[in-house]
Amino acid sequence: MLKIYGTIRIMKKVIAVVVAGLVCMPAVAGGTHNPMFGTDTNNSVSLYVGQGTGAGTLFKLVDPFLWEFETMTSLMAQYSQPMTIFRLPARMNFNVVQNFGYRNKRGLSFTAVGVSWDVSLFDWRGFYIGIGIGPYMRDSRDRYVNSRLVFGERVFIGKNVSDNWRIEFFTQHFSNGDFTETNRGFNFTGLAVGYSF
Repeated sequence: MLKIYGTIRIMKKVIAVVVAGLVCMPAVAGGTHNPMFGTDTNNSVSLYVGQGTGAGTLFKLVDPFLWEFETMTSLMAQYSQPMTIFRLPARMNFNVVQNFGYRNKRGLSFTAVGVSWDVSLFDWRGFYIGIGIGPYMRDSRDRYVNSRLVFGERVFIGKNVSDNWRIEFFTQHFSNGDFTETNRGFNFTGLAVGYSF
């Protein structure tokens, strides 16, 4: 019964991301170029550095008043290629994540690999806003999430610094959609630097 309930919760999250993209598409699509890449580039590498903002709800992605800074730091290396999703500029990513828990959060350290898809919903004068989602496989279970498989959701605001360089402010949530009884989730906020080539 818990697995069915967890599957329903995951499907609700995926449907919410797709619906948000479809609703925003006609109003904010920024043309045919991809703001997450430079002119005539098909590859990008990025480094994300995030600070833990507490376990719990997916709403921590968009509500900073819910953030509770924790003794956790996340590093993520990302390789991306451009694509489109429902005619919106997007990117397909391969991610390697290392979470460092320290002090009383030491047992929450993990390494993960995953794939994700990000879509830019708004693009104006070098600024862009987007959302993303993807599955990740971790090397351990812990007291926050009792499974190796987690799903990562991301909200980000980016700025093109030059044709090849961009910076992003992001928030990210990892959880398993209640596939297991223990699913407090991980939340992070931070900055990323990306280079396209």
